[in-house]
Amino acid sequence: MSHFSTVKTKLRKREPLMQALIQLGYEPQEGAQTVRGFRGQTVQADLAVKMPKGSDIGFRWNENTKAYELVTDLDLWNQSIPFDRFLSKLTQQYALSTVIAATAEEGFEIAERKNNCDGSIELVVTRWDS
Repeated sequence: MSHFSTVKTKLRKREPLMQALIQLGYEPQEGAQTVRGFRGQTVQADLAVKMPKGSDIGFRWNENTKAYELVTDLDLWNQSIPFDRFLSKLTQQYALSTVIAATAEEGFEIAERKNNCDGSIELVVTRWDS
């Protein structure tokens, strides 16, 4: 019996997902990856974070939803923050990476970044027209 849980996300692009994981202090590995869980059970993922304790964290592309789904053994979750908080922080960092990339593509630069007490992030972007 598998203990793996699959969590749907709205994370659609690989690069911002990779950047978000790195920003959170993880070392994601790309390509076909084996995600470890309970009693040596494994599933395949498109990228993964190998964890020294608990189960690995994997992401695999879901062609039907056109988004990555997170796959891990939640019964073995042994990270410094609860799973819901991890997913919330990952989604926030993903959005931030996406916004930064989109603004740079449009010729904007980040003039100011402020991390608020409530956990939100404010960005001020500027662009000089010639």
